[in-house]
Amino acid sequence: MASVYDLVEKARKSGKIEKGTNEVTKAIERGTAKLVIYAADVEPKEIVQHLPVLCKEKGIECQQADSKQKLGAAVGLNVSCSSVAIIDKGDGKTDRKSK
Repeated sequence: MASVYDLVEKARKSGKIEKGTNEVTKAIERGTAKLVIYAADVEPKEIVQHLPVLCKEKGIECQQADSKQKLGAAVGLNVSCSSVAIIDKGDGKTDRKSK
């Protein structure tokens, strides 16, 4: 079973992603996001707490990752990343979702 980090990395390499809470929020509102992943260790929590609510309203799958540092690495950044929206899963389409 692939981890959320594996899914993000595959989507980054072969599909399309949006990173950062502002871009992720826009992708949800536009309805282009297929899967949203946000980090549990974001401080303050208010930065990402609206994402699961928005996803539920739009019928978009939303998952929590444990580390913003690992999420940043999965999207190819040298810094942490609070949230990611997968627009096109690319090669990750065949993977089974974790949790």
